[in-house]
Amino acid sequence: MANVTKTEKKERRAMITINEDFCKGCGLCVATCPQHLIKIANRISQKGYFPAELVDPEGKCTACALCAVMCPDVAIEVFKAKKQGGGEK
Repeated sequence: MANVTKTEKKERRAMITINEDFCKGCGLCVATCPQHLIKIANRISQKGYFPAELVDPEGKCTACALCAVMCPDVAIEVFKAKKQGGGEK
C-alpha cells in the first residue's frame, strides 16, 4: 500500500453519486452542472444505457445539487462535507 503525502491527499468539499441502475443517460445533469463535472460514459450499463458519470479529480464539486434536481430518474445523490470546528462563539 502506497503512502499518501499531504500534498497528494485532497479533502473533498462535496461529491455526487450516480446510481447506474436508474440513470438512462438523458444528459440533463451534464447540461445543468455549472462546473462541467458530469459527462456521459463511454460504456454501457447493465440496463443498456450510457450512464452519466462524475469526472472530478480535483474536487471542484460544490454540492449545488442542480444535477439531482434536474434528474428525471432520481439517480443522483449529493453529499456535502460537514464543516469542522464550527462551534458557537
